[in-house]
Amino acid sequence: MLGASSHVGVRAAQRSDAEALVGVFDESWRNAYAGIIPHLHLDLMIRRRTATWWRRVIAAGESISVLEIDGKIVGYATFGPARHRCKHQGEIYELYITPIYQGLGFGELLFESCRHELDLRSLNGLIIWALIDNTSAIDFYWRRGGRPVASTIDRIGRAKLEKVALAWS
Repeated sequence: MLGASSHVGVRAAQRSDAEALVGVFDESWRNAYAGIIPHLHLDLMIRRRTATWWRRVIAAGESISVLEIDGKIVGYATFGPARHRCKHQGEIYELYITPIYQGLGFGELLFESCRHELDLRSLNGLIIWALIDNTSAIDFYWRRGGRPVASTIDRIGRAKLEKVALAWS
């Protein structure tokens, strides 16, 4: 899979990354949320993230970083100012890695890159929301020092899904 001369990096997303992001989104979301988010709703969420959608948000200047291994995009993160008023000013909205590359340290690389970018913007503190049933995400953020500070319930169809905010000061 990875050779000694493999190139791994994180960079800002470009419009030309849109097709690859469709695939990463599809694979990572199906892996993360199958059995958690009702199937029809999950499928609809995935189908909405077309290449046109990705090109539009990248062109609009949204903060999106991609994780690239040997020229192939295998992960992405979106981040910026916290969406809710709280003492944590920065937020990672989404951070996903293609399943085959999970558990190899690449998520940490992408996470730390986002933290660095938020620090450069002088956004103090970090918050991330995750579905409580997405135990791999909760474990990932916990191992990085995130601690629960709030929770809420989201409704998706008839399902009530609890999500938790993990934060770093």
